Amino acid sequence: MKNHSFTNLASFGKRIEHYLIGQMLKEGLDVYLPVVDDKGIDAVVRRPDGTFVEVQIKARSKNVIDGDAALFAAIEHEHRPNYWFVFYSERLGENGTMWILSSAEFIKESVQNKTGKNAGKRTIWFNGKKKGVEYVKPQFEKYIRTDFQRIINELSE
Repeated sequence: MKNHSFTNLASFGKRIEHYLIGQMLKEGLDVYLPVVDDKGIDAVVRRPDGTFVEVQIKARSKNVIDGDAALFAAIEHEHRPNYWFVFYSERLGENGTMWILSSAEFIKESVQNKTGKNAGKRTIWFNGKKKGVEYVKPQFEKYIRTDFQRIINELSE
């Protein structure tokens, strides 16, 4: 069997989606999965107050190019209330690192590409590299989480 890198990347992303959704379920969240994978919604979560939020999960493998452990690029996104991003880097941290941002936070912290084939899409780069070692940029440490309570307890603007 041939080892196709796109297939491996796509299956890695889906595996991490299911892993993180499993973690949400383990925390007692009510999680619903769309049948169709479009509009950037990987999961819908019901909050204890009965409201729902949409969640998009993005993951980076430990096998990405050195320096790109937490680079998430070419993301189409316009502000959406009740919408959260969960970003996960397998390589950063002992057990990976997860950042949770609201739609508004993502827009504030990301860069919108001005030219090229990805013009209008957004990029966020949570990590830097010094002396050959990748690290989380200090301005993004506030978004690091080990659970999903932000999604449950905080209002997204």
